[in-house]
Amino acid sequence: MRKNDEARMTNDEGMTKSGDMREDFDDAFWNRATTSIVREESEKERVYDLEERTARFGEAVIDFAKSIPQDAVTNRIISQLVGAGTSVGANYVEADDAVSKKEFLKSIGTSKKETREVKHFLRMAVRAVPELKPEARKLWLEARELHLIFSKIWRSCCRFCKRDSPTRGDESFD
Repeated sequence: MRKNDEARMTNDEGMTKSGDMREDFDDAFWNRATTSIVREESEKERVYDLEERTARFGEAVIDFAKSIPQDAVTNRIISQLVGAGTSVGANYVEADDAVSKKEFLKSIGTSKKETREVKHFLRMAVRAVPELKPEARKLWLEARELHLIFSKIWRSCCRFCKRDSPTRGDESFD
């Protein structure tokens, strides 16, 4: 892989998209005024266990999806939203049990992608049912935070893996 391709692939927001422009669109759409639905605890009681946090996120996505009226437009959105929202935690658990760096990176990368997909389908749900925007926004903020967390883990692991000798191959975690 050429150096420029490698640099583009480590861009956690995607190879062809401008992160700043996406943030402007996201902020304009969601308006910045609400706290997360998943972490209702005070700072002292906040859950820092990612497995628990992603499980609560999946549960919150399921609860939100149940509030979306079903029709020809929303059925597909509901299905995609629930699939992506519950997949975040499943892939995190898979990464946590990974036996190799390659497997860990793949699963964390998938969790990262799924959080972005949740953000997308939340936006589509709000387009289909505008009155759901306040609740969707809370979930969207949590998806955004999880995406940032998984992006940081993924980038850190990539840096760590690059420091290893390329001749060592795919070693197990010990």
